[in-house]
Amino acid sequence: MPKKILTGVVVSDKPNKTITVLVERKYSHPLLKKVIKVRKKYNAHDENNKFKTGDRVSIIESKPFSKNKKFQVMGNVK
Repeated sequence: MPKKILTGVVVSDKPNKTITVLVERKYSHPLLKKVIKVRKKYNAHDENNKFKTGDRVSIIESKPFSKNKKFQVMGNVK
């Protein structure tokens, strides 16, 4: 099964070697036909503390680094 790749904005870089990424996705409601915007935060592993708040990054699913950290940073997105 392929690994999930998500794109979002860094909202926190306070913990060591960890960033919090806000991923936003839009989908059409099946009954109401209204476009709904859903936001979710993911903790991602950032080995070198390279990314700061406000950066757009892509993250990929990986082995669990901790209880809540199951993604790893791939790199910047322009």
